[in-house]
Amino acid sequence: MLKKFALVIAVAIVALLVFAWTKPNTFRVERTARIDAPAEKIYPFIEDFHRWGAWSPWEKLDPAMQRTFSGAPHGTGAVYAWAGNKNVGQGRMEIADAVPSSRVTINLDFLEPFESHNTTEFLLEPQGNGTKVIWAMYGPNTYMGKLMSVFASMDKMIGKDFEKGLTNLKAAAEQ
Repeated sequence: MLKKFALVIAVAIVALLVFAWTKPNTFRVERTARIDAPAEKIYPFIEDFHRWGAWSPWEKLDPAMQRTFSGAPHGTGAVYAWAGNKNVGQGRMEIADAVPSSRVTINLDFLEPFESHNTTEFLLEPQGNGTKVIWAMYGPNTYMGKLMSVFASMDKMIGKDFEKGLTNLKAAAEQ
């Protein structure tokens, strides 16, 4: 009986590992919000890491978080590094491309609690008196990421933070 039980467990584990292997090799998380402000007013909140404290959903998770700003003061070449508690981990962002009032592309490198290298992109599209803001993160889906996605969706884990951040950005830009 114990051998049958062990065999069933082993088959289930192998099936889980094979199922994880079939998951996509890339991921994308995206959220959108309409902000009642022109893109010119929203853009500085995104392309200047010094202003992320006004809206980023992660800034208040660790009051003792260490922040380092380097590179350009804002826009292409600006760098923001952080090290904090288990809620924020450690990482680095660098603005790879910034098109005024239109797009900001960021190279995002997480170092802790797990290493990953992704791209974050903000698109600002004028809509009447307001702006449609699209916040996306995408990158490679490693085998460990595939295995984790069997139990927890990256979209659900990160998406709620994007929604909160866009709500905060809306409040800051509409003041």
